[in-house]
Amino acid sequence: MSDNFNIEIISPEKKLLTDKVSSATIPSFEGEMTILSNHIPLITFLRPGILKINGSKEIQYFLEEGTVEFSNNNLTILSSTIIEISALSSEKISKMIEDGKNQLNQENLNDKTRYVVSHKIDCLSRINL
Repeated sequence: MSDNFNIEIISPEKKLLTDKVSSATIPSFEGEMTILSNHIPLITFLRPGILKINGSKEIQYFLEEGTVEFSNNNLTILSSTIIEISALSSEKISKMIEDGKNQLNQENLNDKTRYVVSHKIDCLSRINL
């Protein structure tokens, strides 16, 4: 039995990754989850956070939202906002944090949006140390 599983990360622009990996840690609304080979089938939504992929090397992505499906040792991650952390500059992160803070200051912000934006700011702040 192999300890690896297939992963596919897809954004509207392109496939970001297709590989065999040993684990993936995802930021879901239920909390951080690590997916290993032979994990139970799963469909869930992603919240802002860091996606960590361990294969031949570790790759980390910042994502704002998306969906995840795991079944039969195939993990599919769909996100319209996913950026490899190594491609983020300090200036870009600072701008994203500022935009999030401005969004939090808006009136009539619903609880879900406030929760999501707060997670985005927290995650980006940890990246931009």
